[in-house]
Amino acid sequence: MGTNGFDVRRAILLAGMCGQTYKQYDHPDGSFIVPAPYAAVAAFDAQSLNRNRELFGFILESEEEVVIAFRGTSSTSDWLSDAIAYQMKYPYCRHAGQTHRGFTQIYKSARAGIMSALARLSKEKRLVVTGHSLGGALATLCALDVATNVSFRSCAVYTFGSPRAGDPSFVRAFMDAVPNSHRVSNLFDAVPYLPPIVFRLPRSSKVYEYRHVRTVHTMEFRKRTMSGNHVIGSYFWELAKKDPAYTSALCAANPGFCPTRPQ
Repeated sequence: MGTNGFDVRRAILLAGMCGQTYKQYDHPDGSFIVPAPYAAVAAFDAQSLNRNRELFGFILESEEEVVIAFRGTSSTSDWLSDAIAYQMKYPYCRHAGQTHRGFTQIYKSARAGIMSALARLSKEKRLVVTGHSLGGALATLCALDVATNVSFRSCAVYTFGSPRAGDPSFVRAFMDAVPNSHRVSNLFDAVPYLPPIVFRLPRSSKVYEYRHVRTVHTMEFRKRTMSGNHVIGSYFWELAKKDPAYTSALCAANPGFCPTRPQ
């Protein structure tokens, strides 16, 4: 798999990894399926609004690359953090504008564990950061941080159904630091339209601007429900249509790795 440009096989694999972040959260022991030829390096947790720490993803490693994968919204506390759409200064890069406070606080609480794990890994490898939904926003925040402060050979980002994470200044800083960025978005998925481009605080004159990072790879699929238009399984299986032979081999070689097909 190349790292320059959008790679469908890479997107399928990473969507599968994003699916496993939800399995990790759901399993009491935090277990999940690691696809060959990767090995699990670390799991990391974070705090959403209620201050309880929850598993939010994992770091995998192969001979050539390191992958950081973030999950999306799974608890009531996560939903409340999603709603905190006023902004704060992005803390890990100079002149990087403002970012969504709820997302940034979650990433901030996960950062120490992520950076500690990355410090033990070879910087000669490629780094790929991925996430679905809220996890896509966290992946975006993380990628700028790591690209600025950790010297991996290269850094790429693939997100699925991600909301907007920051203002125009943040987007410019992100694109300067992480030009190899791929945002996969279903036109019928409501989450990528949030927060709105212009967000006004209730009962206030304060206005915040939000923009998406580039580059967008648009999909168009409509399921029976709004949830079906958004879940990672829908993204995975719609991407799978672009390379069914690869997907079949991936699922056969890694039992339990591929998401369940949505109805």
